[in-house]
Amino acid sequence: MAETAPEGRRQGRPRHVRAAAWAAPVAAAAFALLALWVALAPVGPLPFDTGPHAWSLGHRPPAALAVARAVTATGTGVWPYALVVLAGLYAGRTVRQRVAAVAGLALCLALGQAVRRALMELFARPRPPAADWATHAANWSFPSGHATTGALTAGLVIAALTLRGSPGPFRTATVALIALWGAAVGLSRVYLGVHWLSDVLGGWLLATAWVSCAALVYRAYRREPAAGA
Repeated sequence: MAETAPEGRRQGRPRHVRAAAWAAPVAAAAFALLALWVALAPVGPLPFDTGPHAWSLGHRPPAALAVARAVTATGTGVWPYALVVLAGLYAGRTVRQRVAAVAGLALCLALGQAVRRALMELFARPRPPAADWATHAANWSFPSGHATTGALTAGLVIAALTLRGSPGPFRTATVALIALWGAAVGLSRVYLGVHWLSDVLGGWLLATAWVSCAALVYRAYRREPAAGA
């Protein structure tokens, strides 16, 4: 009987926890490989960066530019923090739980942004030529700040949604919309000419690893009282 207990615990592990357990190392390894490629490559785009950049330069009608600028504006400033605050308020069932959820999500987002800023300074990768920009940009290029923040925010909001309520069409649709928003923020940076595609991919991979690790830490923290009982 004692030999079957670990297997039962593995079978009882929630699907999102299993997903985080493999996503964290895979995303971290993929980011490390991409970052190494960026660091060792000559200054400029990677081979798969030039096609999307050239396409964006040739397809910029005013309406599309306006939409891209509006989307990219939601990936920085107060917008991401407003979204995680709302997610935290939804995830908690009591006042104490809501305060803890809001604080935890906001802290995770802030720490993720701090790591991204440190990496940008470390790699110091130049942006695409300023003549190609269709919006304002500052600082270095890799990994993309907007792409990282958008993906971090989307991942944290989706994680919060899984803490409350049962799966269903409404939650599925909400998760899909949030994921699309996070992806759109990153892609808007390529379309507006201020980032290479590899910058955006780096941001997505970094965010995936960060949110997955945070989910595992949260799960371990939640299991500690039961383990000590």
